[in-house]
Amino acid sequence: MDEPKEGSAAENIDPADPRLNQPDPVLPTPPQSLLESRNPTFFGPQGLRVGWRLLLYLVMWRVLRALLGILLEKIDPLISVRLWLDFITELGAFLAVGLPAVVMGRIEKRPFGDYGLPRRGAFGKLFWAGMLWGILAISVLVLAIGGVGDFSLGGLALHGGRILKFAAFWGAFFICVGLFEEFLLRGYALFTLSEGTGFWPAALLLSTIFAALHYWNPGETWIGLIAVAVIGLFFCLTLRRTGNLWFAVGFHASWDWGESYLYSVPDSGGISPGHLLHSSFHGSRWITGGSVGPEGSVLVFVVIALTWVMFDRVYPQVKYRALPSPGLLQSRETPHPPANRDD
Repeated sequence: MDEPKEGSAAENIDPADPRLNQPDPVLPTPPQSLLESRNPTFFGPQGLRVGWRLLLYLVMWRVLRALLGILLEKIDPLISVRLWLDFITELGAFLAVGLPAVVMGRIEKRPFGDYGLPRRGAFGKLFWAGMLWGILAISVLVLAIGGVGDFSLGGLALHGGRILKFAAFWGAFFICVGLFEEFLLRGYALFTLSEGTGFWPAALLLSTIFAALHYWNPGETWIGLIAVAVIGLFFCLTLRRTGNLWFAVGFHASWDWGESYLYSVPDSGGISPGHLLHSSFHGSRWITGGSVGPEGSVLVFVVIALTWVMFDRVYPQVKYRALPSPGLLQSRETPHPPANRDD
């Protein structure tokens, strides 16, 4: 080291200066993170616990759902065509599950697309692939029922421009249904619950709830409810393998469109007005599904099993990741755990 030069700062220091005997200044200690200063009942290693985040989301959803009900009561007398009110109801239902996720995304400092509906892939390749798979799956199921002599297409119930008019209406309607039902149980809820339980336990629980929500549909049966749960698990698989919900939304929409409009058969216990054909079921309800429709047929399990196997071959890679929130509620000292690559 060089010797201090004459006139330098080191030469001018007086050893007798009392300031030299003062203790080193102590920098203020940074405040504890929000995580460490909060009640452990509400906060865990990754911030606000999964259960409380889900509860906050569900409370917001129920509030918006109640407001939607009030709005629908106000506009009901103003809408002469009941189908348009049904369309507004489904669109509003999707907004009621989507807007709370936007709020939670702000809290958790993550984009809305992390919950399964990225804007970049909206109505893109995966959506149309799902549409194709869905219409093929329901077609195979209906034709299988017809193959044993328990289904007849009948003649046209619509003519002229009404064919395209109702085809377009039911297409848009069932896209709204797909968006609402997929995001309700496989969007924010599945993303968040997966952090606490793992993907497949969360998927099994939410698919069971998905089936339970169909319990009050008119004419529903136990076979139909089990089928709904199995279909829900398949949608969870599509989410895990594609990385988002767009395939599931497309599949869900075209499956319902094929049932309700194209083949004009009961869907979850009801027949939609404005259907294309005068179709009819006749024979064993185990094969036809009875009042439930094809979803209540034992053949639906064969079709979904085949669809599952084919999808597994076409989309073999796991792309879905549910990582802890990088938001303000997370401890800065807690690193992200590695993503689970096992299916």
